[in-house]
Amino acid sequence: MMYNPQLETFLRVADCGSFNKAAEELYISPPAVIKQINLLESSLNLQLFIRTHRGLQLTEAGKSMYHDAKYVIQYCQESVGRAKNAMQKEDSVIRIGTSPMTPGHFLMNLWGEIHEICPEIKLQLVPFENTLENAREILRNLGTHIDLVCGAFDDAALENWKCDGCMLSHAPLRCAVSIYNPLAQKDRLQISDLYGQNFMVIRRGWNENVDKMRDDLSSQHPQIHIVDFDFLNLNVFNQCENSNDLMMCIDEWANVHPLLKVLPVEWEYALPFGLLHAPQPTPVVERFLRAVEQVYGK
Repeated sequence: MMYNPQLETFLRVADCGSFNKAAEELYISPPAVIKQINLLESSLNLQLFIRTHRGLQLTEAGKSMYHDAKYVIQYCQESVGRAKNAMQKEDSVIRIGTSPMTPGHFLMNLWGEIHEICPEIKLQLVPFENTLENAREILRNLGTHIDLVCGAFDDAALENWKCDGCMLSHAPLRCAVSIYNPLAQKDRLQISDLYGQNFMVIRRGWNENVDKMRDDLSSQHPQIHIVDFDFLNLNVFNQCENSNDLMMCIDEWANVHPLLKVLPVEWEYALPFGLLHAPQPTPVVERFLRAVEQVYGK
C-alpha cells in the first residue's frame, strides 16, 4: 500500500462521526479504531478530532486533512491501477532477437494476420551480435531479455542450447555463390555444377540434416571439395564471396551479403526452421506461437 492505512480509518471515523459506527463498518473493534486514530494524531503531531459527549467533530486541522486524505488515497489507487496496466502492456510485448543470420522478416510478412488473432501482442525487435558465445548465452537464457529467435535447429541443438523450438517449415538447403561466379548466371544448379568447387559446410554436429548431406556428397560425389567452417557469421559470408567458393545456405540468409546469390540445387536436403523459445514460455509467448503456427500453416 502506498499510503498509511490509518488514513482510511480517519476518513471512515470522520464520515460516521463516531468510533463505534466506524468500527462496525470496518469490522474491527472500537478500541482498535481509537488506537489507530491516536497513533495517527501522534505521528502527525496534530489533533484531528474534538471528542464531545455528542460525538466527534473535526478540528480545523482535521477538516484540512480530510480533503487531502481523500485525494491522496484516490491518487494512490489510480497510480497503482496505471502501474498494473503498464505491467500488462509490457507483459504483452514479444521480444524477437535478430541478427543477419537470425532474421525475423518472415514474421513481419505475416504480422497482419498474426495481429488479427492476438491484437493485444506487440513486437519488439532486439538486435544482437551473432558470435558463438553470445548466441549460446542468448539461447540458453531465452525469456530473460529475448523471448524468441528465428533459426534452424534439430533435437540435438535444442538439447545443447537448453531451449525448445516451434518448427514451422523445412527450409531447403541452397547454395550461395558470388555474383561474379559463372554459376551465378544459372537459375538452378545440378549437383554436378559443384564438381571441382570448394563447398563450404558448417562443422559436423551442428545439424543432423547437414551431416547427412555432407556424408552423401562425400561418398557419392567426391569431386566436390567440402570445406568446414565452425560457426555461421558474417565472416563466413565474406569468405565465400572473397574466395569465390560456394557455401551451404537457406533462403532466410539470402540478404546477409549483397554480393552473394542463393541458388536452389537439385537435391532434397532441408533444415527444420522455426522459432526458438524458452522450455517453459510465458502465456503470452505461448499465445503468439500458436498464432504463428495457425497463420504459417495456411
